[in-house]
Amino acid sequence: MLTNLQQQPADALLALIKLHNADPRADKIDLGVGVYRTGEGDTPVFRSIKAAEAKLVAGQDSKAYLGPEGDMGFVEALMPYIFGKDSPDMGGRIEGMQTPGGTGSLRLALAMVKRAGYKRIIVGTPSWPNHAQICADLGLGVVEFNHALPSGHTDMDAVRAAITEAQEGDAILLHGCCHNPTGIDYTNEQWDDIAQRIADAGILPVLDLAYQGLGMGMEEDAYGLRRVLVAVPEALICYSCDKNFGLYRDRVGALYAMVSDPADRAKVMSNGHNLARANWSQPPDHGAAAVRLILEDEALTADWLAELDEMRDRMRQVRARLAAAGLAGAVDLTPLGGQNGLFSIVPLSKDQVLEMREKHGIYMAGSGRINVAGLTMGNIDKFIGAVADVTA
Repeated sequence: MLTNLQQQPADALLALIKLHNADPRADKIDLGVGVYRTGEGDTPVFRSIKAAEAKLVAGQDSKAYLGPEGDMGFVEALMPYIFGKDSPDMGGRIEGMQTPGGTGSLRLALAMVKRAGYKRIIVGTPSWPNHAQICADLGLGVVEFNHALPSGHTDMDAVRAAITEAQEGDAILLHGCCHNPTGIDYTNEQWDDIAQRIADAGILPVLDLAYQGLGMGMEEDAYGLRRVLVAVPEALICYSCDKNFGLYRDRVGALYAMVSDPADRAKVMSNGHNLARANWSQPPDHGAAAVRLILEDEALTADWLAELDEMRDRMRQVRARLAAAGLAGAVDLTPLGGQNGLFSIVPLSKDQVLEMREKHGIYMAGSGRINVAGLTMGNIDKFIGAVADVTA
């Protein structure tokens, strides 16, 4: 029976990584894989994580199962940073659970959406490819709207129309900050507008906050999520620590549900636990425990936030240099300076992306998405020159 399975296409990003690794050129540039890199091109373990791991190794006395809800100390320690210090559980309306990374959180959230009876989810495009893949696997219909304009701004007319045209049984998926893949975020005023429209339409928001702290700051990056939560009775929130704690291979995330009546929390979360049991049974402990230890220690928290500041400042410097270059051939790099997070899209055709790779040793997704953290002050001029060359 296994012979009935159909060959699936290789993941384009994983294939790109292999091509980059096999390239013998010393000056090759990897702008594909979505991890933070320092100005020297390294993806380090955070100082604060190293310190927390040392405490964990010294003090951990068991490797027993956690249960499907995971490390609830970790889940609760994150809440003031996500939802605000004044009322992190929104008056008893929010409860969460640990998941394997942001992807695990999204898988769980969308499975709960399906189980709750929702039929379709509204998604701005382009979006992170796994959003559509998870929806397809679950049998959720996807209604697309255009997220960004060629000018480098959000397409507010499109999102307003999508919300206005929503039907009963629809949910909407929104990136909380540092949009992947465009880097183009909603302004605070636009979030105010979106939040009210979602509330008026009576649709369920699913908020994907995968890059908090890498855009404008921890508080600033949470504005949109918090604004929506104030406006609506119910929501699902997907969170990742993979990027803002550098825990890519440890897969650390959380799912939170906000209910209209605190009495419904247990019922809703029982479905999360039930779905998790059928997917991964129980989440891994190590990375979440390290995050919890950081957030329980004032000095480690301060060091973690300082590391985030360093990362954000470096990416801002790269973006400022790209914007200062202005026109590179036929491509205007100026809008990249006002975008946020790890990613942006450079408007290149697939043939031009291929020429970037073959002629210049610059590896990027076929969509033109680049990881700006792959650029350094040592290679950024090569990148700008290559864009000018392939678009001249």
